[in-house]
Amino acid sequence: MTQQDTLTLLACQIDIPHTTSAAARDGHLAAIAAKVRQQLRTQTADLVVLPELSSIDYSRAAFDHLEEIAEPREGASFRTWQSVATEFGVHVVFGFARKDASGAYISIGVVTPDGALAGHYDKLHLCQYGASMEKEYFITGDHLFTFKVKSFTLSPIICYDIRFPELTRTLVLKHGVDILLHSVANFRDRSFHMWHAFAMTRAVENQCFLLSLNRAGTDYGDSLFCYPWMDETQGPLRFDEHGEDFRFVTVNQHHISDARRDYTFLKDIRDSYDSPLSRTP
Repeated sequence: MTQQDTLTLLACQIDIPHTTSAAARDGHLAAIAAKVRQQLRTQTADLVVLPELSSIDYSRAAFDHLEEIAEPREGASFRTWQSVATEFGVHVVFGFARKDASGAYISIGVVTPDGALAGHYDKLHLCQYGASMEKEYFITGDHLFTFKVKSFTLSPIICYDIRFPELTRTLVLKHGVDILLHSVANFRDRSFHMWHAFAMTRAVENQCFLLSLNRAGTDYGDSLFCYPWMDETQGPLRFDEHGEDFRFVTVNQHHISDARRDYTFLKDIRDSYDSPLSRTP
């Protein structure tokens, strides 16, 4: 294994205050950027990851003000994280409410160490149950997005996306993704306690790394980092139940290659499962 085959990420389970104005959003961005800078002064990383809609509150009150607080791709959130990326030589993956002429999207942006926008992903599956009301405010995305850090291929997905195995399977098998960055705003409603089961299953069935990163708070927390293989000797890395939690996680390509060598799930997938159905008399 070379240095290119090892990657360190800083996962940021952060508090996000009420943000119903651009001024509140920008004040929050400045405050959280200062905390991330403080972390990066203690340890180097290749990648910083933030939760879903990390620039704004996840609430109807905030969404009612999307006209003011949603941004273009290279808006306030991008400029904030561009500054951090270039200062520390890291990629930054950030959540924000994106707007264009079509409307508003729940988006993830990725800024490179040289300050460029590598691209963005718009949430493919909007959630409309429990504490979520996304279909009332946002438009669904229409594309996938991957990017490279060292020898790793990464892809962002967002919250409700985890419940659709076709998406992660496509990203891993067709696009060679090694690390799934699952940014979430998982509220403690009735669906909360199934979240970890989905995250762990997606990691193991695709034999890849998966970071499932929530925001902090009384109604949030419990982020999870999953490995390509987990059992009674190696479980997922669990974050604080409620509080802010900044974790450095280092991964190696051999975790993936070893899992795929020992457990041949991906090799044994059939080309099609549209086989004849045998019915009992």
